[in-house]
Amino acid sequence: MAAAVSPRPAGRQVLDVRVRRHVVDAELRLPLDGPPVTVLFGPSGSGKTTVLRALAGLDRGTGTRVVLAGEVWDDGSRRFVPPRRRRVGYLFQDHALFPHLDVDGNVAFGLQRLPRAERADRVRAALEAVGASHLAGRPVTGLSGGEGQRVALARALAPQPRLLLLDEPLSALDTPTRTRLRTELRRILLRQGVPTVLVTHDRAEALALADRVVVLVGGRVRQLGTATEVFDRPRDPDVARAVGVETAVPGRVVAADGALLRVAVGPVTVTALLTDEPDASLGPGDDVTVCIRAEDVALALPGPGGPSSPRNHLRGTVGGVSIEGALVRVDLDVGFGLTAYITRPALDELGLRPGVAVTAAVKSPAVHLIPVSA
Repeated sequence: MAAAVSPRPAGRQVLDVRVRRHVVDAELRLPLDGPPVTVLFGPSGSGKTTVLRALAGLDRGTGTRVVLAGEVWDDGSRRFVPPRRRRVGYLFQDHALFPHLDVDGNVAFGLQRLPRAERADRVRAALEAVGASHLAGRPVTGLSGGEGQRVALARALAPQPRLLLLDEPLSALDTPTRTRLRTELRRILLRQGVPTVLVTHDRAEALALADRVVVLVGGRVRQLGTATEVFDRPRDPDVARAVGVETAVPGRVVAADGALLRVAVGPVTVTALLTDEPDASLGPGDDVTVCIRAEDVALALPGPGGPSSPRNHLRGTVGGVSIEGALVRVDLDVGFGLTAYITRPALDELGLRPGVAVTAAVKSPAVHLIPVSA
C-alpha cells in the first residue's frame, strides 16, 4: 500500500479567493475539509489558470485576495505570502521536469532545507504514492508522458502541501494514456486527501476527477455544485454551452400538471418533470431554454410506444452521423435539432444514415428547463 505523503490538516479548512484582473472577476468560497477535489471548468480564456496562479502566489495584484483557513496569503495590498511559504503543490500543464536532474532529484527539488535522510524518505514516499517507485534514479529525459506525469505529481506531493493545484494535468498526454490515467489520478488524490484545485476544460476529465465543479465563463463564476448538478442541470444557457449540453433550444411552457410540464418546442411538444430546482416555479406562458444531453436520448426505428414511465417519443429523421471515439453522434430533426449518442453496434443494428426515419425517446426527468429572464 502506498505511503501517505500529506495527512489532511485537522480543523475546518475554508479557502476564500477573489481575483479581479483584466477580464477576470471571480470570487469563491470553498470548504476544503470534505471531499478533496474541486475542478475549475470552463472554455479556454475563461480565467481558470488565472485563479490557479493567484492561489499559488505566482501572480498578484490589487484585485486579489486569498485566505486559507483564516491565514491571509494575499490581501491585494501589503500582505503577500510568497509561493515558497504557502506550502502549495503545483503541477504544471507540461509537467516542467528539470532535464538535468534524475527522477529523485526532481522529486526532491522542493526539499532542500530538509536533512538528507528525511529528504530521501520523502522522495521514496512520494514516488510510492503515485505508483512510480520503479522510476527512482532514472533520467527524466527517457520517461514516457505518463511516467513524467507521475514524477511531476510526486514532486508536487513531496513537500506535504496544504493545497494541491493541478493545471490541466493530463492535457500533455496522448488520448489513450490520458484516458487510462484519469481513474488512477482520482484514486491518488482521494488516498492522499490533500485539498486539490484542478483546472480543466475537458468534460470527461472533470466528471472523472471532481467532487465539486466550479464553472467559469467570461472570467466569472457562473455555477458551483457537484459534477452531476453542473453537467446535468446547468443554471443558465451560458453554462449549458460551457458544459457541452448538446441540445439547448428555446421553448414555452403551455401546460402544467403538478411537476409535469408540457413545453412547446417549435412544432412539437415535450414533457419535463421538474425537480426541486429554481425551475420549479415555472408555469404556462413562461419562456425557457430546453436542455437535453445526448446520452439521455435513446433511438429506435419507428414502432409502438415505449414503457409507461413519463417519456417523450419524438419522431424524426437522421440528419447526420459521425463517429466520435467509442460512441457515434447522431444529429436528428424531430421538429427541432436533437443530438443523440449511441454505440457502434447500435448504429449497425438500426442502420442509421441521413434521411432514415427514427424515433427518439427521452425520459421527462432528463429534460432540463432553464427559465428565460424577462
